[in-house]
Amino acid sequence: MSTLLKSRKILFNLIINGLIPWLGYVWLAPHIGSVLALSIVMMIPLIDNLIHLARHRKMDVFNGLMLAGFVLSLVMVLMGGSEKLLLMRESLVTVVIGLAFLGSLLLKRPLIYHMASRFSNGVDPERNWEYPYFRQVMRRLTLLWGVALVVEAGLKLMLINVLSTSQMLAISSPLFYAVIGLAIVGTIVYKRRAGVHMKQLKQHREQLA
Repeated sequence: MSTLLKSRKILFNLIINGLIPWLGYVWLAPHIGSVLALSIVMMIPLIDNLIHLARHRKMDVFNGLMLAGFVLSLVMVLMGGSEKLLLMRESLVTVVIGLAFLGSLLLKRPLIYHMASRFSNGVDPERNWEYPYFRQVMRRLTLLWGVALVVEAGLKLMLINVLSTSQMLAISSPLFYAVIGLAIVGTIVYKRRAGVHMKQLKQHREQLA
C-alpha cells in the first residue's frame, strides 16, 4: 500500500471514528440527552468495522477492540452507565489487551510470536525460534506493544476525568492513532535492525557448518 493510500486510510478512520461521532454528539445531545446521544454516535465506528469485516472476511485487533467495546457499552447502558463509563469502555478493553501482551511474557512464546506472520514477509517465525536473539526480539516487541496499549488506555482514563464528553470524543481517535502509530514505527525500525542482525547470525552459522 502506497504512502498516499495509507494517509487517506488514516484520515478516513479519523473522520469515521473521531470527527463524525463528535459532530453527532454535539448535535444530538441537546435534543435527546447526553447518554443516549453518546450511545448512538458510538455505533458509527461499530458499523464501519462491521462493513470492513463483511468485505474482508477477517477481524484484526482493531476490529475486535471496537466490537468488544460495543458489547461493554451495551452492558453499561443496561446497567445505567453514565457518560464517563461509556467513554471508558474502549480503554478498559485496551488495558485488558495490553495486560495480555505483558502477561504473555511469562509464557514460552509471547503473544507477538503468534502475530509475527503479519510482519515476517513470508518467513516462518518457527524456523527462527531456535536463535536466542530472535526469541529476545519477540519478547521486546511484545513488551513494546503491551506498554503502548496500557499507556494509551491510561492517558484516556485520566483525560476522561478532566475533559468534557465532546472534548474527549474529539481527541480520542487522534490520541489512539498517535500512540499506536509510534508503536508501529518502533516495531518497523527495530524489526529492520533485528533483521540485519539475524541475517548475520545465519551467515555465521552457515560458515561454521
